Amino acid sequence: MIEIRRVFTHVEDIRHEFGPVAEMPLLRGAIGAVLTNPFAGRYVEDILPMMDALQSVGVDMAQRLRAAMDVPVERIEGYGKGAVVGAAGELEHGALWHVPGGYAMRELLGWKGDRQAYAQGQAEAKTGQPGNALSIVPSTKKVGAPGTALDVPLTHINASYVRSHFDAIEVRVPGAPLADEIVYILAMSTGPRVHARVGGLKAADISRWDGQR
Repeated sequence: MIEIRRVFTHVEDIRHEFGPVAEMPLLRGAIGAVLTNPFAGRYVEDILPMMDALQSVGVDMAQRLRAAMDVPVERIEGYGKGAVVGAAGELEHGALWHVPGGYAMRELLGWKGDRQAYAQGQAEAKTGQPGNALSIVPSTKKVGAPGTALDVPLTHINASYVRSHFDAIEVRVPGAPLADEIVYILAMSTGPRVHARVGGLKAADISRWDGQR
């Protein structure tokens, strides 16, 4: 069921955006895997077997992205995911990525929840411990032509309301997806926007450890 044609990796080093040069540049990275869509051109009621098959793809992509960014997992502070479905597919085929993509990054970053319960939408980590990728992984998806760009949202890994980490990374895989393909995407960042200064909850002030605040 899983046929990967290409894997595209993009890492950017942001030093400033017309303000003071950051002491430590912000790294943002994304990885996109171009897969054949086994449901292209037809309606299939039961598509969940594909979600299970994507689990190992998600784990591999998360590890590859972290390696491409060349930082330890402790440096990763933001994450997000997305999908671009080729024109012969449907948006729901992109939604198959919610569990495999989200779980893979959260597991890599130390989430302690149960994989099976997570897949069934029954488990959100509420361990009371910091650093466990407690917040839900934000997501976006669309149906598009080859070369379609997707703005993948990023939020803080432990608290969705940390305003300094509200961000997005534009991802485009040249020549993909073809009509019968899907591009599944993971994204990570090492910190806040390079000149974040609009107030709100700060990462240093996370207190509830509930994935939100």
